[in-house]
Formats: sequence, C-alpha cells, structure tokens
Amino acid sequence: MNYLTNNTATNTIPIWEKFLLTPKEASAYTNIGINKMDEIINNPMNDFVLHIGTKRLVKRKEFERFLEQSIEI
Repeated sequence: MNYLTNNTATNTIPIWEKFLLTPKEASAYTNIGINKMDEIINNPMNDFVLHIGTKRLVKRKEFERFLEQSIEI
C-alpha cells in the first residue's frame, strides 16, 4: 500500500505506525480515557509531548516506554 498518494482512501496511516499521535488517538491506542490522557499530557514533567503552537502531540514510542515503566498512572 502506498501511503504517499493524495487519495484519502489510501492516505490513512495505522496508529501503530505513526510517530506522533493526537491525544484522542493516544487514548484509543492505549485504552486510557481522554480525561486521564489530558491529565497525563498536561504534566510538564512528561517529555513525550510535542507542542506545536497550542497543539499537543504524543510521541508514540516515548509514550509506550513511559507506560511500560509505570506501575500506576
């Protein structure tokens, strides 16, 4: 499948292949509620969040590592 075409039907990249996730995608990917996800993302100590203006994106691999090391969130 060619992901680089302009056709929207073939331009969808699966979440597990994305580098950056929206909070909603990260919530769906991890089965963590969106309110808890917002709470996690708003913590300034977490280095897996990328700020682009007012937009916040989650660095998927770093977030996975964070979850693997966490006992409780």
